[in-house]
Amino acid sequence: MTETVNDRVRKVMDAASLSQAAFAERVGLSRDKLSKSLSGVRRFSSLDLARIAEAFDTTVDWLLSGREPVRPRSAARPAGAVAEGTRWAEIEEIACRFQNAYDVLNLLGRPRPMPHLPELRTELERYVDQGEQLAADLTEHLEQLGAGSPAGMDLADLIRLLGDHCGIDVALVEFPSQAALSGATWQSDAFRIVLLATTQEWTRARFTLAHEVGHLLAHDAQDLRADTAPEPGKQKDYTEVRANVFAAHFLLPEAEVRAAWERTVTDPRNPTDAELSELVVAFKVSPSALAARLHRLGLLDTARRDRFRGFTTEICHVLAGRLDDHYRHRAESAAPRPPLVPMELLHAAYEAGETTLRPLAAYLNRTVDDLRAILEPAPPPRPLPEDEKGDPVFQP
Repeated sequence: MTETVNDRVRKVMDAASLSQAAFAERVGLSRDKLSKSLSGVRRFSSLDLARIAEAFDTTVDWLLSGREPVRPRSAARPAGAVAEGTRWAEIEEIACRFQNAYDVLNLLGRPRPMPHLPELRTELERYVDQGEQLAADLTEHLEQLGAGSPAGMDLADLIRLLGDHCGIDVALVEFPSQAALSGATWQSDAFRIVLLATTQEWTRARFTLAHEVGHLLAHDAQDLRADTAPEPGKQKDYTEVRANVFAAHFLLPEAEVRAAWERTVTDPRNPTDAELSELVVAFKVSPSALAARLHRLGLLDTARRDRFRGFTTEICHVLAGRLDDHYRHRAESAAPRPPLVPMELLHAAYEAGETTLRPLAAYLNRTVDDLRAILEPAPPPRPLPEDEKGDPVFQP
């Protein structure tokens, strides 16, 4: 016999050793409604199930389907980066927290929209060519949507671009300090998500984001995939090479780099440090990434490439007179933040009375009480009677 939602609700009630009357009071239902729901006369609403799940530490998914929560599986643990045991479990737990939100949204009939994205050109045999073509295809796709070029975008604007036009949610999270990870990514039919490690090296955060997007477009992340800091030119894994090539071409497209070079550099044979620094500021990449790209395009010789690689992003912003921008970017990449679209969808479901605050609180890693205090502020204090106000007191 197939187990029904009503059967699973009865299991919860029996496990709690509560009468129907006590159970109904605990979940905010009238005894009549609970009785009708259990007998099949009335269906449990999504809000009823959310309240039952919240009150008795289970999930709406289990009540509806009997499925236990599915935890993310790792595609590969990066060699030398994460030790066995608790540290990897912490990373999986972070991914699982976001995945649970997508599950709730699907069950509530509010799935995260998944726009179509360019596909990998499998007819290209070389991984380098695949990465380059994938970057060109995505850039063209975004231009057709009127989204503009990702080159030179702030991290926040780049995150918004990917969320709005690609259905890729990006979270800045604090990975375990021993994990030595820069990012992770995971995709399914219901979501595409990138987890970026909070860092003050904001140019690395932008490159890591583009690198992880390359993995998503190539369908490398059917299971949770975690990466250490990308090291262009040093990886032996061809999927990593492809993702690095994608990132370089996506953030530094040839046409835009050449146009900026012509506008900025007075003597192409002898670019100054200040001119190269202007390009670092304009494209928001590290001096090393810019030097490598300029060298590959034949604009910078080997000696100047090697010399400029020794510069820091901070020094480049000093030379360009834009140090304030450097500190602003650094603060943005160092602050944890969840993806906005799922948060907005969960809040809309709560406002519509379709669920409780529990899914949103779990998504934000906050307690329900903390979130309720924010969303449902206490009423203003009662004004004092005139005879109690007294004389105003002035303090220095």
